[in-house]
Amino acid sequence: MIVGGCDVGSATGKAVVMKNGEVTSYVIIPSTTKPEITAIEKAGLASLEDLEYIVGTGYGRLKVPFASENVSEITCHARGAHWLCPTVRTVVDIGGQDCKVMSISETGGVNEFVMNDRCAAGTGKFFEMMANRLDCGLEGLSVLSLQSENPAAITSQCSVFAESEVVTLINEGMELVDIAAGLHSSVAGRLSSMVRKVGLIEDVALTGGCAKNEGLAKALEDKLKVSVIKLPTDPQIAGAIGAAVIARERLSQKS
Repeated sequence: MIVGGCDVGSATGKAVVMKNGEVTSYVIIPSTTKPEITAIEKAGLASLEDLEYIVGTGYGRLKVPFASENVSEITCHARGAHWLCPTVRTVVDIGGQDCKVMSISETGGVNEFVMNDRCAAGTGKFFEMMANRLDCGLEGLSVLSLQSENPAAITSQCSVFAESEVVTLINEGMELVDIAAGLHSSVAGRLSSMVRKVGLIEDVALTGGCAKNEGLAKALEDKLKVSVIKLPTDPQIAGAIGAAVIARERLSQKS
């Protein structure tokens, strides 16, 4: 039984191939004009015909022409996180253009969720903007924040205004490590408010590209006063894994 999950986000396309319940290959590529096709082609397949069932998900899920079915990324990230770590009950997904928090059940179903897709603050795009402003790169932004003992106060909830605050702090001579830590703390504060809206239940896991940001994970732990667990594989493919898990279930039902 060979199935696939294709998660087309605003910034990247992710594809997972699952054979007999195990992930055999995956790929993450920058979003192009055809990220869904490129991702599947690079995931270790000779052709799409090798897959018995494909579930599409993500920002561009309706543009996956070869998908057997399309499923919400909220459902897929919940299922993917649960499949990777069955003890997870709260999932924080931070993508390129939005962020979501899900409270999930013992079986990986979504009990409740909240979503912010109206503002770039707290998303991958926000961190890219700030990394460019500090001229340190995304990885460098995380490294800098972990070195701070006195995070700056970043009060603006808007990306544009937050960037203006950063410029002011730089001109005032604030240490870059403290500015970086302040940015992470600001985002973590917004995320923690979303978590409390759905109800904080451990274990908590981060998914999406920003889940690789150790500075953000630490800042969120400080705000929530609980540990954020680290998933056993690349957290950016959690949605694609969830899509593949659902594809396998659908195929089993058909059989």
